[in-house]
Amino acid sequence: MRAILLAIASGGFIGYIPVASGTFGSMVAIPLFWLIDPLQRVSTPGYLMVYVVLVLGACWVAGKAEALLQEHDSHKIVIDEIVGYLGATLFLQPTWRNALVAFLIFRVLDVVKPFPAGYVDRRLTGGFGVVLDDVISGIYSNIATRLVLLAI
Repeated sequence: MRAILLAIASGGFIGYIPVASGTFGSMVAIPLFWLIDPLQRVSTPGYLMVYVVLVLGACWVAGKAEALLQEHDSHKIVIDEIVGYLGATLFLQPTWRNALVAFLIFRVLDVVKPFPAGYVDRRLTGGFGVVLDDVISGIYSNIATRLVLLAI
C-alpha cells in the first residue's frame, strides 16, 4: 500500500527527480488534460465533479504521503501540481497551444503563489496545505491563460 500511495503522490515517481520535480509533475498532467476533456461535452456538472473529486483525492493522497515521507510538502509529492495544472486547463480546448500556454503560466504562478495561494501554503497543514495552493494558482492560471490566448 505504501508503494502505491507514493507512486500516486509522486506522479509515477516523477517527484523523485532531484531537480524541478514540480515542473516534471505538471508535465504528467498534460495527457490528463486530453483524457478528461470528453467529459466536458457529456456533462458540465460531471466534468466539474470529476475535478473536485480529483482535488479531494489529491488532498487525501498528499496528506498520507507527507506522513509517510515525514516531510512537509515534500518535493517528491507532485500530485498537487497535477491537479493544479488541470485547474489551469479547465474548460479550455485541448490543443497544444492551450496546453503549453497554461503550462507556462501555471509554473510561474505556482512558484509566485499569488494571494491567497501563499497564505494557504503557509497556514494549512496536511494534504489540504499541500494541494490547495496549487489549485488556487491553477485557477488564476486558467484566467490568465484565457487572457493571453485572446491577445495572441
